[in-house]
Amino acid sequence: MNAIAVQAQNLHKSYLLGTTAVGALRGVDLTIQKGEFVAFMGPSGCGKTTLLNLIGAIDTPSRGTLCVDDVALEKLSEDQLADLRRDRIGVVFQFYNLLPTLSARENVELPMQFKGADRRERRERSLLLLERVGLKDRADHKPAELSGGEQQRVSIARALANQPALVLLDEPTGDLDSVTGQGIMALLRDLNQREKVTLLVATHDPMVAEASSRIIKLRDGCVEHDSRAS
Repeated sequence: MNAIAVQAQNLHKSYLLGTTAVGALRGVDLTIQKGEFVAFMGPSGCGKTTLLNLIGAIDTPSRGTLCVDDVALEKLSEDQLADLRRDRIGVVFQFYNLLPTLSARENVELPMQFKGADRRERRERSLLLLERVGLKDRADHKPAELSGGEQQRVSIARALANQPALVLLDEPTGDLDSVTGQGIMALLRDLNQREKVTLLVATHDPMVAEASSRIIKLRDGCVEHDSRAS
């Protein structure tokens, strides 16, 4: 049996809207094995981005338990959660979130710098990752000099910088044309299949779902359907 990357039990998340508590997640149970490529799908407001944020230790559950890479998140301090996000979780945002004053290489190096890697190690790994996503020849270009697809590839390389246990992607093709989106999905599928990177993707895009190995459909904060559930 594969090792478990993520396990959630009775996961709830509520937000206050004025004085009213609104449930974004309502008792989610799921287990994701290492090496899976999972797409979270569903209508806007169904809870998929909330679930991604909880798994990424960006937000905390209102109730329930959540383990990521064999670590129970509720037992961690804020500093330990920050270390987990830095060292074991990579995040790819829809709008890239690259620093405009840094080159592609420097953006990829940034997580390694926060971890304390030396300059030579940062440079070598950043160039290796940019080569892996097909952008080694664009290493010295700043984000404004790159296309949307190229910026997304830099964002993916940055997410892999510290060799995370899993990579989370929020609408990775949402701001891209269909041809560029297909290229991004081919890259992600290759990373998943060749290097066994665990990928969790929140998306509306059927193309992303087709590329994944498992689809979890959410509705009203609950799991409506799981294509891998027994």
